[in-house]
Amino acid sequence: MSEARGRKVGVEYRIEDLAHHSGATVRTIRAYQDRGLLPRPERRGRSNVYGEAHLARLRQIADLLDRGYTLASIKELLEAWDTGRGLGGVLGLAAEVDGPWTDEKADRITRAELDAAFGGAPDEAAVADAVSLGVLEPVAGREDEFLVPSPQELAVAVELHAAGVPLSAIAGHLRELRGQVEHIASRFLDFTTEHVFARYLGHHPPTEADAAEAASLVRRLRPLAQQSVDAELARAMRLFATRHLRQQLDPSPAADPVEEPQSVTLPASTMRAVKALVGESNAAAFIAAAAEREVQSRRLDSLTTTRRKQRIVG
Repeated sequence: MSEARGRKVGVEYRIEDLAHHSGATVRTIRAYQDRGLLPRPERRGRSNVYGEAHLARLRQIADLLDRGYTLASIKELLEAWDTGRGLGGVLGLAAEVDGPWTDEKADRITRAELDAAFGGAPDEAAVADAVSLGVLEPVAGREDEFLVPSPQELAVAVELHAAGVPLSAIAGHLRELRGQVEHIASRFLDFTTEHVFARYLGHHPPTEADAAEAASLVRRLRPLAQQSVDAELARAMRLFATRHLRQQLDPSPAADPVEEPQSVTLPASTMRAVKALVGESNAAAFIAAAAEREVQSRRLDSLTTTRRKQRIVG
């Protein structure tokens, strides 16, 4: 920073210096200018001069990209900011949603501690599984150390393994459980968006007041999903554990089990397509009929193939 006549003059950058300080490339900076995301530089003779406002804008764009916004939506937000509609409320809402959804703190564990927790024998396949699932995260520059985002999740795996469950089975169970929990989370978000947040997020971008109110609601509603799942899981475990124990202890021969309906997780895009085709009230029946038709078709194909083979042998 230079000074002239006792007054501070703002820092000035060439485009290469701006790229260095912001972490963006020269090509990216020029692309942002072309798309209207970044103000044009000031022309000084044959040189373009950038200032602190350009650096701040580049950092804003990087922050919004990290939060998952597209360049088109970022442009809309920045235009709202430039016209005085405010960006603070939207950024506050984004920070609230991106914040931790649990009080649990991440921890670290060495490879020696990890091996000891699981019986002492190194298992490279199990460690690779844990890394792919995000249960363990490698620490840069430390080959013998891992970050543990959820110590509780790792502790559950330790206890299950100590009880005799193979590590491969634990990883498979976690994959299945994760898919089901992600479906629950998606449904909860759809539900709250439809009945709560739609009134605040109808404007693009939302007003400062609406974004602030939505952020406040996120703070209030954040624990509700986990509380609902905890209560329902406790109810289901009590019901099924009692039934399972009774079946295990009953000396009489087991009767033919009554087949119960089973739920299957479908991609949200598939469900939307089905609802658009037959309506929400008919979606379940349509999916069941389609599955049954596919089963019958495959049975017929199998019978046809078997008959053809018999004729060839004959």
